[in-house]
Amino acid sequence: MSSEFKVSDQTSVALPIKNIVAIISAIVVAVWTYFGIVERLNRLETNEKLMAQDLLKKAEQTPKNQEMYMLIEYQAKALEKHSKQLEENVHTKVLIAQLEKKVEKLEKQLDAAKGK
Repeated sequence: MSSEFKVSDQTSVALPIKNIVAIISAIVVAVWTYFGIVERLNRLETNEKLMAQDLLKKAEQTPKNQEMYMLIEYQAKALEKHSKQLEENVHTKVLIAQLEKKVEKLEKQLDAAKGK
């Protein structure tokens, strides 16, 4: 007996319908899973690239940032200078109040000396 197996475009295959549906379902699930994984990888790569670009941008010192730091430094020096002036003025005010009391006392003594 010779067992020759000839396959051509006229060869017929008999499969139960549930097997055909199971094969098609398995193929659909496999394709859907593959494209889901590819999409997830693309999304992760894009997020990683965007994050790297954002980090590089934030690491740069732009002229605006440098100008802002210079203005802050200038304002801090001006605030320190004004604080010193305010302290000096408080001391001056105390001295003026003491001098006013002394002047009033001297005026009273002068008026008393004139009245004698």
